[in-house]
Amino acid sequence: MFELAPWRPISELSNLRKEMDRLWSEFFREGEIAPKSESWVPAVDVSETKDAILVKAEIPGMDPKDIDVSLSGDTLIIKGEKKEEKEEKDENFYRIEMRRGSFQRAVRIPVPVDKDKIEAKYEKGILKVKLPKTEETKPKQIEVKVS
Repeated sequence: MFELAPWRPISELSNLRKEMDRLWSEFFREGEIAPKSESWVPAVDVSETKDAILVKAEIPGMDPKDIDVSLSGDTLIIKGEKKEEKEEKDENFYRIEMRRGSFQRAVRIPVPVDKDKIEAKYEKGILKVKLPKTEETKPKQIEVKVS
């Protein structure tokens, strides 16, 4: 049988805070550098115009030759690897937060696109992919006649 106990919201919040503090301390190991992640996921914006789907991915500090863009079915795949910079031998790090390692991001494209006309440009840390819509998916203006 269950016993009823009074609810103490302040006590619950205090317990939650202690648990969160413990998790953060464990994650950062009390001031040590957090372990390097082997992969990361770039942020993307996906928008639509009358003629195309536009995908922008935030991947700063990359060499364009290290970025691979492909379309598989209705999924745009962006992948690559951000290599570590050469470390100085006399340099002691206190914190390492810059993203490094391999990444992959898959974005579903909601309409059919013309695969032969896809364009990808990389500028100022932003990859811009333009996927032109096929003719049958572009909106068609229909004239309304007066009878």
